[in-house]
Amino acid sequence: MKPPTIRQLARAEKPLVLPGAHDALSALLIEQAGFKGYFIGGFQTAGARYGLPDIGLAQLGEFTAAFRDIIGACRLPVLVDADNGYGDVKNCVHLLHTYERMGVSALFIEDQVSPKRCGHMAGKRVVPAAEMEAKLRAMTAERLDPETFIVARTDARALHGMDEALRRAERYVRAGADGVFIESMLNEEEMARAAREVRTVHVANMLEGGITPILKPAVLGEMGYGIALYGITLLLRITKTMQLALADLKSGELKLVGSGTPFDEYTRIVGVERWRRIELEYGQVPGG
Repeated sequence: MKPPTIRQLARAEKPLVLPGAHDALSALLIEQAGFKGYFIGGFQTAGARYGLPDIGLAQLGEFTAAFRDIIGACRLPVLVDADNGYGDVKNCVHLLHTYERMGVSALFIEDQVSPKRCGHMAGKRVVPAAEMEAKLRAMTAERLDPETFIVARTDARALHGMDEALRRAERYVRAGADGVFIESMLNEEEMARAAREVRTVHVANMLEGGITPILKPAVLGEMGYGIALYGITLLLRITKTMQLALADLKSGELKLVGSGTPFDEYTRIVGVERWRRIELEYGQVPGG
């Protein structure tokens, strides 16, 4: 049976919780933990795959290669970060089709200028709202699958204030966006106001270390948020774990040996039993 799409899940869940995957293993673990979907962002992919900060150094080619590997390892529907589309309306439609053909169920596109950067970093700028509206009209009209869920993200809050961010969100919905994502809100009052004043599916970005407060999914659901991204939670945890393990190895103490996931459990996670079954069932050549 085909899994539900992000569009379908966003209607049913209050909210739909999407942990962020930074590689194929993290996507597998999200699926095995029982989540209904997941998120792939530029911040974690640039860092985990290429060792780069999220400041526009990686674009469609780099992200396509990384996303394909992750999506191939996980059966869940995925929402991906499309940054600013890497160009004009034709580039945005090309990006959309590229991701749709890879099996992407949903994406968000932002109104930053190029080179873009993480929404919680200083130095970002936004394009005129009309330019973003043109991209949204093109993408929503030209999508290959009507189920593909297109979210408009605005970074105007940090630059021009909450009123402008809300005006842009409303304009983007009228231009065809299926949902909105107001980045870098400062407190719960602003978050509640956004969900109350703009009638659409709202995406909450729960980015640890960022400027928006981290709230529990139940609280976000009560506010009216349809999708909750916990995009870099796994990335930050695994980075700290690797730092501690490397420090232990460098010290020569090896105090952490045996504290990780057991070898047998890891091989189960990556599906060794399935591949052994295939090997045993089909690998014996008659008369060989």
